[in-house]
Amino acid sequence: MDTHYLESLLGYNARRAALAVIGVFLQRMEPYGLRPVDFSVLTLIAHNPGVTSRQICTALDILPPNLVGIVKSLQSRGWIVRRPHPTDRRAQGLHLTEAGRLLQSQAQVTATQLENDAASPLTARELDTLKLLLRKVYQR
Repeated sequence: MDTHYLESLLGYNARRAALAVIGVFLQRMEPYGLRPVDFSVLTLIAHNPGVTSRQICTALDILPPNLVGIVKSLQSRGWIVRRPHPTDRRAQGLHLTEAGRLLQSQAQVTATQLENDAASPLTARELDTLKLLLRKVYQR
């Protein structure tokens, strides 16, 4: 099958790479009950305690109505809590619970390993270059 033209497209290559990584991600995160977006939100909260929903929406390019359901789900599972924001009385900061910290920590170790496995055909330098170039495409 001639895929020459498709392979010349950034979107095609990015999607194929994403599918390969996401497939491994879904399999390895299944024991934690985490989807990619759940992991991303938990990780942002872990690394930015007190982050607001608005900040998460901006960082992950998620629409606010979509994030509401994610936050409710993570909260109902006992992994995050909302607390008043220290400087903005209208906002609430998101924080991990102890169970959330433990889960996110374990999931982060798993994510690091699966990324290393998925990128094994690349050298460390090639992987760094790939990530840098991909960020250039989506961080305009």
